[in-house]
Amino acid sequence: MEEIEDPTESLHEHIHEGAHHAEAEGNKWIVYVALTTAIIAVLSAITSLLAAHHADESMLSQIHASDQWSYYQAKGIKTEILVSDGKLLKAMGKEPIAADEEKIKENKKQQEEIMEKAKEAEAESHRDVEAHNTLARSVTLFQIAIAIGAISILIKKRIYWFISLGFALFAAFFFVLEVLGR
Repeated sequence: MEEIEDPTESLHEHIHEGAHHAEAEGNKWIVYVALTTAIIAVLSAITSLLAAHHADESMLSQIHASDQWSYYQAKGIKTEILVSDGKLLKAMGKEPIAADEEKIKENKKQQEEIMEKAKEAEAESHRDVEAHNTLARSVTLFQIAIAIGAISILIKKRIYWFISLGFALFAAFFFVLEVLGR
C-alpha cells in the first residue's frame, strides 16, 4: 500500500497569504481560519504517517503469514513422503523405520504450531488493514476540512470555516478512535 499524499500544500500557502491580507483589512477571523487550518494540516500529516505505518505493518504480517503457510506445506510434504515410504516398506513385507514414525509425529506437531503462527500473523495483518482504513478516512476528512477552510477565506464566509471545523472534529474522532482503540 502506498503512502497517502497531502495535496494541500498550495492551499496552505494561499491561506497564509490571505491571513496576512486579512489582518491588514481588519478581518481577524481569517487569521483564526489560517491558524486552525495549519493545526489541521499537522494533524493530517501525523495521521497520514500512522496510516502508512499500518499499511506497511499489514504487508509485513501478511508476508510472515505466507512464509509460515509455505513452511506448513513443506512439513506436510515431508510427512507424506515418510508415510509413503512406510507404506512401501509394509507392502514389501518389511517393518517401517521407527525413526520415520517419530519424525511423522514430530512433523504433525510442528505443523500445528506453524498453523497457529500463520493464523496469528494473518489476524495481525487484518487488524493493521482496519487501522489503516480508519486512519485513511481521518486523513481524507482532515484534507476536506483544509479545503473548506481555504474556501471560507476565498469567499469570505465564516460559515464555511465552521463547516471546516466540523469536518476536522469528525476526522479527529476517527483518529482518536484508532489511536485509543489500540
